[in-house]
Amino acid sequence: MRGVLSFVSALLLVCFSLSTAIAGPVIDRVKARGAVRCGGVERPGLAFPDGHGHWKGLEVDVCRAVAVAVLGAPDRIEFHAYENPEGFEAVRNQQDDIFFLTGSEIVRQNLAGKVLPGPTVFVESQNVMVSDKSAVRDVADLAGDSICYMIGSPEEQSLNACFAGLHKQFFHRAFSEYGEMVDTYQVQNCHALAGEITYLAATRLDHGVNHLTSRILSQALAAYPIMSATGLTDAKWSAIVAWTVDTLISAERPKTPWSNSGAQAMPVLAPELGLGKGWQERVVKALGTYAELFARNLGSQSALKLDRGLNANQVNGGLLLAPFVQ
Repeated sequence: MRGVLSFVSALLLVCFSLSTAIAGPVIDRVKARGAVRCGGVERPGLAFPDGHGHWKGLEVDVCRAVAVAVLGAPDRIEFHAYENPEGFEAVRNQQDDIFFLTGSEIVRQNLAGKVLPGPTVFVESQNVMVSDKSAVRDVADLAGDSICYMIGSPEEQSLNACFAGLHKQFFHRAFSEYGEMVDTYQVQNCHALAGEITYLAATRLDHGVNHLTSRILSQALAAYPIMSATGLTDAKWSAIVAWTVDTLISAERPKTPWSNSGAQAMPVLAPELGLGKGWQERVVKALGTYAELFARNLGSQSALKLDRGLNANQVNGGLLLAPFVQ
């Protein structure tokens, strides 16, 4: 009996040790793996495959920035998309180190008890796109006109709320297939198309059979942050991710008599987090500031050609604001 008890005790000790190793600090697992694992919903300019087996986008660059901070190299990452409800199992099972999520995605997938919301990496918005030749300049100008949208989508709810607030009506064109909806818009069987601004920017690159050129109305039906979330069990890792995102955002602040610019806008000396001296300078040198991330993935240097808009730094009238030293 004593022999059996000793064996069971030893087995439990081994199991406990393995469990502790698996549940250990995220940074230790990242260093042992040699890569930072990130995931998010596929969106143009934010996270998308380039056709050669590589993921591109602003979220991917943020993931690369964290890899520079903890591993010293931007390409030591793994990225994948949460394509359907099953894809979010990676979040539930904490298989990734960083999760790029909206509030709606967290609620709909019952993830509130699984993740710690972190800094905003992008303010997504629902907008309306019209033909370049259209006289429409504001959503209100579409009263009585036809607008295409996906049935049951958040855009449908936002359109209904918008026009109810205006005390006006519009002609509903609801679709269950995105391709069919786009085709209908391109031949102008509906005069406007509602969707997330990143998808609208990608959609307007395809001019269709009628060579339609389009523009996106600046007025947003709704706007919401995409956050850099982490697991609940490792505060140090959450701090590393948060300080890295904040570094990218603060680094584009201009130098003023009361604040620094670049990596010194918010100098973070954090050996307790396992971050070596000069880690912020290395991050900014490897990836650039948030302004540069935006330009190459979504803005002037990208195919999407989106304006900063809501994603401008707070000093330039936008919504992005990170801590800085006054």
